[in-house]
Amino acid sequence: MRTGEPLPSVEDVLAALATGLWHWDTAAGLVTVDAEAARLLGLPAEPTTLTEAQTRARLHPVDWNEITGVVRLAVAENTLAEVRIRVTDGDGSILRVVRSRSKPSYDPERQGYELIGTLQEVTEPTPGTAAARSAVTGDWRRSREAFLLDAGRALAEARSTAEVLRVAGGLSMPGFTPDGLVVFGVEGDRLTITGQHGHQPGDMNPFSHMPLDTDYPATEVVRTGRAVYLSSPEEYKERYPVTWPLAQVFGRRSWAFLPLTVAGRTMGAWMAGFTYPVAFTPDERAVLTTVARMLAQALTRAGAAETAQELTDGLQRSMLPSLGPDIPGIQVAARYIPTGGGLQVGGDWYDMIPLPSGRFALVIGDVQGHDVRAAGLMGQLRIALRAYAAEGHRPDAVLSRASRFLHGVTLASGDDPLADLRFATCLYAEADPATGRLEIARAGHPDPVIRMADGTVMMRPTAGGLPLGIDPDADYPTTRFTLEPDETLMLCTDGLIETGGHDMESGWRRLRATLEDHQGDLESLADVLVQAVHGPSSHHTTGPLADRREDDIALLLLCRPGEGCGCGDAVTVRHTVRRTLLSVAQDEPDRIAEARQHLRDLLHDWNSAEQVDSAVLLVSEVVTNVLVHTDADALLLAEVTGEEAVRRLRVEVFDTGDDLPHRRRPGELASSGRGLMLIEHLADAWGVEPRGEGKSIWFELCEPTTTPAEA
Repeated sequence: MRTGEPLPSVEDVLAALATGLWHWDTAAGLVTVDAEAARLLGLPAEPTTLTEAQTRARLHPVDWNEITGVVRLAVAENTLAEVRIRVTDGDGSILRVVRSRSKPSYDPERQGYELIGTLQEVTEPTPGTAAARSAVTGDWRRSREAFLLDAGRALAEARSTAEVLRVAGGLSMPGFTPDGLVVFGVEGDRLTITGQHGHQPGDMNPFSHMPLDTDYPATEVVRTGRAVYLSSPEEYKERYPVTWPLAQVFGRRSWAFLPLTVAGRTMGAWMAGFTYPVAFTPDERAVLTTVARMLAQALTRAGAAETAQELTDGLQRSMLPSLGPDIPGIQVAARYIPTGGGLQVGGDWYDMIPLPSGRFALVIGDVQGHDVRAAGLMGQLRIALRAYAAEGHRPDAVLSRASRFLHGVTLASGDDPLADLRFATCLYAEADPATGRLEIARAGHPDPVIRMADGTVMMRPTAGGLPLGIDPDADYPTTRFTLEPDETLMLCTDGLIETGGHDMESGWRRLRATLEDHQGDLESLADVLVQAVHGPSSHHTTGPLADRREDDIALLLLCRPGEGCGCGDAVTVRHTVRRTLLSVAQDEPDRIAEARQHLRDLLHDWNSAEQVDSAVLLVSEVVTNVLVHTDADALLLAEVTGEEAVRRLRVEVFDTGDDLPHRRRPGELASSGRGLMLIEHLADAWGVEPRGEGKSIWFELCEPTTTPAEA
């Protein structure tokens, strides 16, 4: 090339050096090669894109395993990935040997590796020469490091015995991959099968519960703590003639039995069987010994974690109730799921308590914390609540006594009681199965939720007090309303709402959509609510959830079945009636705002937003009129009837006052006196009706068939 001439392109240089380019994207599962790389892989010399399966079919299976290991090691060390690869034809014969050099990277969002590298044919050195030994040693050492790094990470991340065995079964050791693995344990004086890979069900039955004094390699390993390597069937038959017939049926040629030792104690044995002869060189024995040590440690960790989990699950189950016998006219479903971290015990709970009056109480609560102390306090508080309920106290009295009890228990514990002061939120509902009447007292807990017969979902505002344990003299007012036929009551702890970065408002919107869309029975609804935020349900009590949860979950569902209720049917037939009842006491004028929001929720799909505003304004006027001009409480009843687009809203406000409202003519500066004028102007119909003790003021609005924008 003369001075001043342009440099040749990269493609020309690579072609002159017989070097191909390839790009591997593990997330997409595709390998793209240029013409030269395609030729080196035994394909037509033209650029093409292959799947991982197609690429793997062109390479020696051992070398493919080495590639994946070397890539992970190179990413961990931020170095180049270099490996020698044997390219094969369709019959498995080796066509050539190529060297791959690449700089891989890992994309955490796509959870995959990506690498761009070169392929270049290399000439194999003459066997037995120093160059051959150097090449083999270098490739073996790097492949071994990559394999051990990958195996160690995978075994360290395994959380259960089953997962450890799955990881062990998938290990592909560099240069020699077993086709069968067995992990043996020890129970008393007998060998047991902890797990296996590469065998059919029942194949290992002859080895299960084998006495430790049997002439068998695994029993010798357990007795002596020393590994046994058998390089040929002849060696196996000579050393263990008694059990050779049991091993002969598998058709293997080599075996390695290694002790599983932790802290100097042999806890079992690991067998790796090969269908081809293996010499078990010092390097190969070093790899097998290292894997056996990692496997033993992983099994010990998993066993200890499973034992601890079994104990904590048993503790939690003993503290949680069963729902007991069926209640005529009422259906109940419940779920409890602990947090995904630590000991997986916490302070959330639910309970259903039969009462002497023939009624029953539903209780749901959350003791502060996710530790053993929270679980212990939960158990004590649950027993106390049961005792107070059994004595026949009303909901407000039950919570008042429970608050004093919890305050006293936390003050009496520890050297610094104030530092360890715990509180608990709680909702106590007394229900009459015959009438659906509910009396609810609430201590800092989320409000209950009502799913109406037509699928409308509303949060039901209830009066409440401080969480239990903060103020021993706190009061807990009672809210009364009726659960109508075909309606479902949902009680839950905040763990179901505030998770995954949600606050109470956004979490409630997510649950509301799930409740409105569900069609099915009560048990399936409970499962769907839990799965919506946390994956598979534990079904009734604790259970294994793979994902980590931020808080415990307790959930109670109460359904009063009616003619169209989906509580016991496969599909819900929704009614066209919505009805809600809300009381506003004289000393609770702030609840007028709750009444307004309650009505907006009831009319969430009303065609006319202007009519919704009118209805909210009229409710505010009528309820305020009761509180200002009488000494009575106001009881608000709102009902929506009819099919969509031809529905009718009827609102009645009851009070026990004797004075009937009358029209007034307020002056320009008057601050009141316009209530009836607004009703007459905005309502389609209205009236005042005496009701024995007291009266009711009612108004009606008819839904327009089209929205103002459409008109």
